[in-house]
Amino acid sequence: MQKKILLAVDNTRPSRRTLDYALQLSSVIDELHYVLFHIQPMISLFLQDEARISALARKQLDKIVKKNQEVADKMLDDYRRQMEQHGVAPERIECITSIRTLGYAKDIIEKAQKEQYDAIVVGRRGISGLQRMYSGSVTTDILEWSQVIPVWLVDGEITSGEILMAIDGSEASLRAVDHVSFILSKKPDARLTLLHITGNARNYCEIGFDEQPNPDLEDIVARADKACIDQFYPHAMQKFEDAGISKDQIRIETVKGGRRIGKTILDFAQKGNYSTVVVGRRGVNKSFFMGSASRFMINKISNGVLWVVP
Repeated sequence: MQKKILLAVDNTRPSRRTLDYALQLSSVIDELHYVLFHIQPMISLFLQDEARISALARKQLDKIVKKNQEVADKMLDDYRRQMEQHGVAPERIECITSIRTLGYAKDIIEKAQKEQYDAIVVGRRGISGLQRMYSGSVTTDILEWSQVIPVWLVDGEITSGEILMAIDGSEASLRAVDHVSFILSKKPDARLTLLHITGNARNYCEIGFDEQPNPDLEDIVARADKACIDQFYPHAMQKFEDAGISKDQIRIETVKGGRRIGKTILDFAQKGNYSTVVVGRRGVNKSFFMGSASRFMINKISNGVLWVVP
């Protein structure tokens, strides 16, 4: 079955690293098709209004539109040639550019949802805390606002490696299993590790504990966590089996949880040289907020890729 991902690109280093990651995937994932999507700058509304009544303004508007289109076409052609030189068949590459309308993040999400792509791939853009306060980051906005399409966040230089999936027995984890099983379907050489961080009272309760939780409470949480994960694994393994991924391709690891689950996951990934980490997004209000673990990983992952599945 065809798998199609949207690469949000521009002429920056994060985009070029995103492309490098996509090239690595071409040798790992069967039937993978790429859509290189570039959004041109928005045209001034004032200039558009003036162009309706002024020939001079109209000429200036046409000049700007033509220049932006030429820049976009050249960049996309360069990216296409680079992919073809690395063995990606031309028919598996599609280049699209359009003028910004709703905003960079919303335009990207709308395109991905309308065409029902399987993932949005973006590179991390550096941004200061003050800038984020006033304007936000396009990458962060995509991660927070994409309610249907998984987002793959690429940070730094990526070396090939296995995939680590953090699971907690939740519906979000099961959706992550759906996504990964589809992307890796019928790949006998793919390797995947399922990592479960055992629950404790500190990371189960919204209220922080200043003292050591009551042992009885810890026992209740531990038993509930085990019951949940024991029910989860059969469903997950069946989904993998249905996708043609055998049990021999999957390793299961369990680590005792602490207060910072996200850090535990990233530490495990770094020690195991995993190139890609998969998490399900969680949160009370999923329209605007992500769970603390996924948010921590989004902020802290370095020289790796994070797949965030809504």
